[in-house]
Amino acid sequence: MKSKQPRKQRKERFSAPLHKLQKYVRAPLSKDLREEMKARSAQVRQGDTVKMMRGDHAGTEGEVQKVDLKSGTIHVAGVSVFRADGTEVPRSVQPSNVVITKMEMDDEERKKIFSR
Repeated sequence: MKSKQPRKQRKERFSAPLHKLQKYVRAPLSKDLREEMKARSAQVRQGDTVKMMRGDHAGTEGEVQKVDLKSGTIHVAGVSVFRADGTEVPRSVQPSNVVITKMEMDDEERKKIFSR
């Protein structure tokens, strides 16, 4: 961040372009993944398996169904809430509240990131 002022920091974050928003959607890696990848955290991508660490769904493990860059949240399979009319909807989760337990390494760019 360039400024010390909180209002300018918030403005920069919420008006950031997509390539910068991707950097805000990161989560810590599990202990065995840390040793394997030699990194502490990684960007959360669709298809990764994560474990909830906080909230009502703590301990739930599921696959990431959607990554919403605009709001900086993710949707995890098995983590949902019921609306007043009884319909079940996926609950958006902050990526800092999950731990990545298994990563999809199909993408060549992702392999390059961890081979550095």
